[in-house]
Amino acid sequence: MTALLVIDMQRGVFEGNKKRFDSANIIERINLLIDYARVKNIPVFFIRHNTPTEEDLKYGSDGWQVLPAMHKKDSDIAVEKTCCDSFCKTDLEEQLNKLGVKKLIVAGCCTDFCVDTTVREAASRGFEVTVVSDAHTTAEKPYLEAKIIIEHHNYVWSEMETLHPINVRPTAEIIK
Repeated sequence: MTALLVIDMQRGVFEGNKKRFDSANIIERINLLIDYARVKNIPVFFIRHNTPTEEDLKYGSDGWQVLPAMHKKDSDIAVEKTCCDSFCKTDLEEQLNKLGVKKLIVAGCCTDFCVDTTVREAASRGFEVTVVSDAHTTAEKPYLEAKIIIEHHNYVWSEMETLHPINVRPTAEIIK
C-alpha cells in the first residue's frame, strides 16, 4: 500500500511576503498527484506545521490552514506536527501502519527543512520513499538560490544509502 504525504502546504508558509520557488507550478503538480491518488485509492495525508510561537502557524489560525488552491477533502488524513520531522511526536507512523502503508510519495514545502527531514526519517523507519522531484519547494536563502537547494536535495536523496533506495521522480512519471 502507498500513501501520499503533502507537507506544509499552508497559507502561513506561502502567503504574504513568503516567496516560494515556482509555487504556482508546485501547487498544480501536487494537485495532479492528489487527483491521481484519489483515482488509485491511495490515501492522502496533509501534514500541517503548527507552532505556538509563530502567529502565522498557530493551530487553528488562518495561516495554519491548507492553501485554498489545494485539492484537499475532509476525508483526507490530517497530521499535526510541531517540528520539521513529520514523524516526531505525531501519530503519522501509527496511521500509516494501520493502513498497511509501506511506500510513501512525498511532496510539499520546505525542501531543506520539513520535506528533507521527513524523507530521511521515513527511509530510516523502513518506508520505501519516492520524492516527487518537481513537487517540493523552498525559499531563497542568503547563501543559495531555491532552485539550487531543490536540485541539490533531489541529488542527495537519490544517492543516499538507506534501507530502501529513495526514488526521486518527476510528477509526470508518477501519474502516467
